[in-house]
Amino acid sequence: MTTQTGPLLIVEDVPAVRELIRLQLKLRGYLVLTAADGVEALEVMAQQKPAVVITDVLMPRMDGFLLTHRLRSNPKTAGIPVILLSATYVSAEDERFGLSAGATRFLPKPVEVDDLVAAVADAVTGQSIRPVLSDNDFYMGYRERLETKLQHKGHQLTRGRQQLAGLPEHERGTYSRLLEETQEEYDEIQRELAALVKVMRAL
Repeated sequence: MTTQTGPLLIVEDVPAVRELIRLQLKLRGYLVLTAADGVEALEVMAQQKPAVVITDVLMPRMDGFLLTHRLRSNPKTAGIPVILLSATYVSAEDERFGLSAGATRFLPKPVEVDDLVAAVADAVTGQSIRPVLSDNDFYMGYRERLETKLQHKGHQLTRGRQQLAGLPEHERGTYSRLLEETQEEYDEIQRELAALVKVMRAL
């Protein structure tokens, strides 16, 4: 089972997750390219056009929402299906925004391989591409998603620190690591929001 119009491109900043998805799809007969974020994905696509882009949402430099909008806004890439994956953006509002930005599917992580393969098969067989949002509409919706997620992560951090303080010392290790991961996600969303505000001011 291989695509007729090009390889699949997996865009994921966590190496272990990227490699797992690559192997799962390769074992099912797909040719697979990879990139660590949206910026690298565009560089890869300048050399070889993929049949489908499978991208995480929360990534450094350029996340999945912005990558989708960039692809839809460029006539050379506007017809490439995009499947969004996310463990952070999982609300119904997140999914609606991702689809309105031009994604063909929105799947939660960790993604079931059968669901991903089915989504790829649907995309390869010509699932219709949604109309592109204007830059203004996209950036307004994107900013709302970032601000909502930042607030949610902030609440998680506050609760987590309070809970950590009440744990005995020997139980703090695993919980501290989870809290660090949440802090990293909070910091990344904050960076994305700051960069977006600069872009919107320049419009």
